[in-house]
Amino acid sequence: MTFIADALPAWRDDSRRTGETGENKLSAQLCGRLNSVCRHTPGWDFLQFRREEPSESDGRRAIDLVASPSGNIIWINGRSYDHYQYLLPIECKRLPTPEDKGRDPREYVITDSGSTGGIQRFKAGHHGDQHERAAMIGYVQANDVAHWHKTVGIWIDDLITSSVPGWSVADKLTLASHDKTTRVATLASTHDRTKGITSYIQIDHLWIEL
Repeated sequence: MTFIADALPAWRDDSRRTGETGENKLSAQLCGRLNSVCRHTPGWDFLQFRREEPSESDGRRAIDLVASPSGNIIWINGRSYDHYQYLLPIECKRLPTPEDKGRDPREYVITDSGSTGGIQRFKAGHHGDQHERAAMIGYVQANDVAHWHKTVGIWIDDLITSSVPGWSVADKLTLASHDKTTRVATLASTHDRTKGITSYIQIDHLWIEL
């Protein structure tokens, strides 16, 4: 996560990067940048990033971005990973959610219809059900980190007040750091999961003000 966080400001400020606003194009640009940095940073060439990776348990679902071994076998907590698997599932979301028909403004957290909310997907086990760690990248395109930290907290408070099953105060995000020079923030949250998954999932959040 520190590696990705360190790469974000230079990616945003790269004069060669075209000014995109859509989530897919932003994530494709970021994936390309991260792979380049991996190859040119001593000690990080064991890693690669891939886009739209099929979920390990349900190939009909795709994960926005994953970190995976590159030509190596990596062991973590007694489990081996090779380049056909991924180490970390990463969901990417825009803040705010685009005002398109059928879009829920709370999409970083949850959606009213379906299960396309960012945190919601991890809680439901649709993403990362075989992992205890995950990440989310927030592309902050309006307002700032403080605004969205407060807003996301309000959304989760509303879910609790409305007695939406599975949501509690434990789901709220904790702000770990906010560098006002690079305009990058790190946050963390821990969530219980449904769908018969007994372990919690820890999500590291990286928000970058674009």
